[in-house]
Amino acid sequence: MLLYAVVIGLIVIALAFDFINGFHDAANSIATVVSTRVLTPMKAVAWAAFFNFISAAPVLWGVQLKVANTMGKGIIQFDDLRAMGNTMVLVVVFASLMGAIAWNLLTWYWGLPSSSSHALAGGMIGAALPALGPSGLIASGIIKISLFIVLSPLIGMVLGIAMMVLTSWLVRGFTPAKVDRWFRKLQLVSAAIFSYSHGTNDAQKVMGIIALILFGTIMKGQEFHIPFWVVLACHAAIGLGTFFGGWRIVKTLGTGLTKLQPMGGFCAETGGGVTILALAHWGIPVSTTHTITGAIVGVGATRGARAVRWGLAGRIIWAWIFTIPASALVAAVVYGLTHLLVGALGG
Repeated sequence: MLLYAVVIGLIVIALAFDFINGFHDAANSIATVVSTRVLTPMKAVAWAAFFNFISAAPVLWGVQLKVANTMGKGIIQFDDLRAMGNTMVLVVVFASLMGAIAWNLLTWYWGLPSSSSHALAGGMIGAALPALGPSGLIASGIIKISLFIVLSPLIGMVLGIAMMVLTSWLVRGFTPAKVDRWFRKLQLVSAAIFSYSHGTNDAQKVMGIIALILFGTIMKGQEFHIPFWVVLACHAAIGLGTFFGGWRIVKTLGTGLTKLQPMGGFCAETGGGVTILALAHWGIPVSTTHTITGAIVGVGATRGARAVRWGLAGRIIWAWIFTIPASALVAAVVYGLTHLLVGALGG
């Protein structure tokens, strides 16, 4: 009974991280649509939360949860961890989540759009390394995630620039008032695309963690998969987190980096959303934060280098660089303390 109670408690903590992920990354979905005054903040978060939740629907017709499988079995050696027993699985996952939650809350307080994906990956690395040693880490998975710290904002930037240039050419014969009116409507569509992509990518990360908990302990004899109730719970948690919003980061992304008009907001959200959906299809747990930030910078850069506040962009990049090592360090400390406590209690 104690094992089941601990497993349930740890799943609740994982869902709490999912909620914080939505809260922290709400700005990714709504910053541009709020900054261009297409929607009020309350309507924007409700819009984003709805599309975060319904992105669970494709699972019903057999769409594979590749990102979830990457997080559950693509960063640390799942079989090696499971072989060490229930207690070790639970301690490692607990420490991983604590490392990620600590970094998310700290960067939210600073108003910096950092990556929940990389915070969770860093937490898993920091907790697994002292538990399993270097051989317990999967180098290919870690390299793939680390590589996209650089590639995802660059892809987002390129698509943001391409969308802005193409769109500007298509509307060149229309009056500014007509362009503004049309793109205020179209930005609802682009915000929906980005929110949907955010749910598709980010909710899956916690699904992988919950599956790791379940199939590493109470469901040890079964084949690793993602139960549908886990899918629904994760999408509900991230949707609720998005609804409650992270206004500090909304300000940074929506008005801090560059001044956006509705057409620019549409291009940034569409470019970022397409990037995320494509990478999720390949099972890469990419940062939605990195992607939309790159897209916003790309859109701003089409108006000239001075249209982007490069000093703020530099602060954001430093936060990205420190995300994995910082969350790994916190997770390693939490692992050490928890391991000592469990040993003292005779667990």
